[in-house]
This record gives sequence, C-alpha cells and structure tokens, in this order.
Amino acid sequence: MEFRTEKKRSERMKRNDNGILLRTDQLTKSFGGLTAVCRLNLRVHRGEISCLIGPNGAGKTTVFNVVTGIYRPDGGDVLFNGESISGKKPHQIVSKGIARTFQNIRLFSNMTCLENIMAGQHCRASAGVWSSVFGTSRQKEEEKRIRDVAESRLRLVGLWKFKDEPAKNIAYGSQRMLEIARALATQPKLLVLDEPSSGLNDRETEDLIDFLKSVLKEDLTIFIIEHDMKVVMEISDWVTVMDEGRKIAEGTPEEIYNNPVVIEAYLGKEEFSEEEGSYDGPAPC
Repeated sequence: MEFRTEKKRSERMKRNDNGILLRTDQLTKSFGGLTAVCRLNLRVHRGEISCLIGPNGAGKTTVFNVVTGIYRPDGGDVLFNGESISGKKPHQIVSKGIARTFQNIRLFSNMTCLENIMAGQHCRASAGVWSSVFGTSRQKEEEKRIRDVAESRLRLVGLWKFKDEPAKNIAYGSQRMLEIARALATQPKLLVLDEPSSGLNDRETEDLIDFLKSVLKEDLTIFIIEHDMKVVMEISDWVTVMDEGRKIAEGTPEEIYNNPVVIEAYLGKEEFSEEEGSYDGPAPC
C-alpha cells in the first residue's frame, strides 16, 4: 500500500487552530429517533487533502450535507474560516467559498459541457437584472469573465474537446470530472467531494488522484468522502474515521491503515478490546 507521506506526524502535531479552514464542534444531526451524527469534532487544515471514511451508514454524507447547508444541525456548530455557517443556505455557503460534488452526479444533462461550468459561476455574478435586460457593458464584461473561467476549468480537467457536447453524451468518468470542473468554477477555498472515484475504472481513478494532487497548487483545500482505500491512502494528508455517527479514529493514512479500531469497524465486529486500544461499542449520544 502506498501512503501519502509529505507531512510527518510530529510536524502535524505542532499545528494550531490558525491552520484550520473547516471545523465542526460537537456536531449532531438526527432524523426522527435516529442520530446520524453524534457530537462530531472534526478538523480540516488549509492546503491539505482530508478524507472522511467509514462503513456504510456511518453518517459521512450527513456530515457533508450539514456542512454544505442541505441540512441544519440539531446541535453543535460548523465553522468555516473561523465563521459559523450553521443554518446558512447552500447558495450562501457556496458564496463563502465551499463547493461540492455529489455521489450521484448532478449535471444539467441537456446543456453543453461549457454551459454546465458557466452555470456553476452564478454565485460570483454581480451584474443585476437591469444590466442583463439592457445589455450594458458591465453585463458583457461579466459574461466574458464567466466564459473565460469556464473555458479554463474545462481545459484543466481535460474536457475541452467536449465543450459543445451535451453533458449526457460524454462518458461517465468524464461526467465526474465535469462536475468537479463546475465546482472549481465557483472559485472555492474548500472543495468537498462525495465519493469522487465511484464508478471509475482503474485508469480513471489514477487520473483522478493525480488531478486532485495537482490542484492543491491552486491554494485549494480538499475534503473527501471515499470508499476506495487505495485512493484514501495515496491522496490523504489526514484521515478521519466515523462509525455509527461518531468519530472513532483520526490520523495519517498509515496510522489509520494499521489502527485496530478502524479494522474492526470495517469488519463489523460489535465489541472491541480496550487493551487493543478499542472501544466497547457506541455510547448513547
């Protein structure tokens, strides 16, 4: 197994809160009588790739949905750049600098690839209704800027040749990259990706790994839910593990790979030995 090892643990332990871009404090979310996320404390540091992993039903996507404004938390807080964003609507959170993709691809299937990316920039548009109606110079300048950004993102993900092709006509792996390009067009500080390698073949997965490592050079932080452990181990600077709505471990990829608590969670054992650094099952939230 290949691990991402740019940062040693000793270096990471010296970091302080000034390096945190996103954090959750005692985050809790329930649906009826089911607690999906229980008092979760999570940290995502600037300029890194952080992964959130865990068995199916662990609460990972619920965390993403709370962070991006789809759900309101029932308790605790979500802070981005030191500011609480709990309860804000999705478009407000995008404007703050968080963009996401979904496990099930969400594109405008009948729009061209270029138009899909242009649509992603609505949060950065500033020309008003009357500017659009009368075709003012300001509105024309903004249209050009939106198109220029869309073209640059389409080239960045290697889909320029499909710029005039309807999104529904391109391959599944290309649709994945198109959705990432649309998210990047919002000029985010934090890119949130839900299962980005889902449905990709081995070559497409390797290309995705290389791409995500490369875009960190653009002053970007990435936060990922991922099931493919090969991707997690190769791409992550830091990994947080959830099970049954709770954080059960965090650390470097190598630490997580060798953590007996994590191994037991994935194998589905209900009770873990304290002598092995494990826990005896979740306490009530």
